[in-house]
Amino acid sequence: MLMAQGQEIQLHIQGHPSQAALMASVKDHAGTLPPLQPPSLRQQSVSISPSILKRWRWWILVLLNIISVLSGQTVATLLGRFYFDQGGNSLWMATVIQSAGAPLLLLPLLLISKKSSSVSRPPLHKIAIIYMSFGLIIAGANLMYSYGLLYLPVSTYSLICATQLGFNAIFSYLINKQKFTALISNSVVLLTFSAALLGVNSDSTGSNIPKGKYPLGFVLTLGASATFSLLVSLTQFVFENVIKEQTLSWVLEFQMYPSIVSTLVTVIGLFMSGQWKGISEEYEGYKTGKASYVLTLVGTAVSWQVFAVGLIGLITVISSLFANVISTLGLPIVPIFAVIFFHDGMNGVKVVAMLIALWGFLSYIYQHYLDDTKAKKKVEEDGRQDINQVASLP
Repeated sequence: MLMAQGQEIQLHIQGHPSQAALMASVKDHAGTLPPLQPPSLRQQSVSISPSILKRWRWWILVLLNIISVLSGQTVATLLGRFYFDQGGNSLWMATVIQSAGAPLLLLPLLLISKKSSSVSRPPLHKIAIIYMSFGLIIAGANLMYSYGLLYLPVSTYSLICATQLGFNAIFSYLINKQKFTALISNSVVLLTFSAALLGVNSDSTGSNIPKGKYPLGFVLTLGASATFSLLVSLTQFVFENVIKEQTLSWVLEFQMYPSIVSTLVTVIGLFMSGQWKGISEEYEGYKTGKASYVLTLVGTAVSWQVFAVGLIGLITVISSLFANVISTLGLPIVPIFAVIFFHDGMNGVKVVAMLIALWGFLSYIYQHYLDDTKAKKKVEEDGRQDINQVASLP
């Protein structure tokens, strides 16, 4: 009898843990759950940072990229207009300088320690084809942007560039499988309507703007915006499907090599067009002096690289559509400075177009807010379900 009771007690101890052991098991399981943190803005997936420090580093990285995009774009656009206003007249020189600053990225690329990665590097021939293709497309887009800056007031040029958000929404849907909601559709329509208003407003003002060239400048700037948006979406596609890493070294490399290809192509265009013969004349006759001529070109080259690195950074960290939103956000800044420095006219049509573009931009930002709120709610619900599952363990 006593032996039977002893065996029963032993079986009870072996088969069923005590209440204290059960609580300890629940605590151990609960301790392994990931902390609930705000999700990434990227719509394709929801990532949870492993620590508060990592989350803050992520936000600082995003903020630095945003500052790079806004500051680089504003300064480069203003200096590009300043080049033409002060006596520069070479379209090919203005195009070359947009990518000629790429070798400056070699120094930070060499200083960055490349950590070993579990992801294998893409084959050399594949990445070389990508760099060459991107370089050729960049060269074409830069040439169209140069025509736009030559034939349009900088305020009009910047507002037409706002259509890049609408183009990018379409390309993101087709290439990056981006959600195309009613608010984003509204944003596309409004930005297109804003550009159409500027298209019929052909009364261009500003110094050294060629007469009768407004329609060509409008069409080419619109084409450049579409090409730029295509490049942004293709960049996200390449990082997600070919490179499969989002490191600073890859960002710098992806900006530097295609830009070098673009520079070589546009330098060839500079010599084939014969415009290289007028460079010395530009240098001697620049209205603000020879030193100002050099500083204008150098400042433009550096500013475009600052913009491009920040843009690729936002594409890899968040998405191509968000990167283009930040780029579009900087466009209303340029006309304000253009009115101050270049005395561009800001008539009623331009004001209405700017307000419509702003409305379209806010529509897209509100869509991001809704997506972020929905993602955050999903993470919280998943976290509660995990805790409930642990608590119900036998």
